[in-house]
Amino acid sequence: MSDEFQLNWATQLRKGVLEFAILSALAGNRLYGYELVRKLGEIDSLVVSEGTIYPILNRLKRETYVESTIEESSEGPARKYYQLTARGRAQLQRMNEHWKRLQLGLDTLQKGSR
Repeated sequence: MSDEFQLNWATQLRKGVLEFAILSALAGNRLYGYELVRKLGEIDSLVVSEGTIYPILNRLKRETYVESTIEESSEGPARKYYQLTARGRAQLQRMNEHWKRLQLGLDTLQKGSR
């Protein structure tokens, strides 16, 4: 694989899993935006920034997969917290099922090519 091809492939893969990663991060946690950026940034190869996360959060909010509340903070300005809705939990479950099927299929392909 050429470096350019590899870079493009990795970028497209990250874009494809970001919504899944965001919903997964919010599954057990109520997080504010920057906290979410930090949490996702801990995943190796998942390069994220606030400029990437907030448009996705807004889209997920429009789809009613997440909801937000604004709360005062003792550490500075008010923070907008995000959490999954019931619809978001159902969507995450569907994404998890799809991910498992995809992973199983890829594992099968890789085992067959050895």
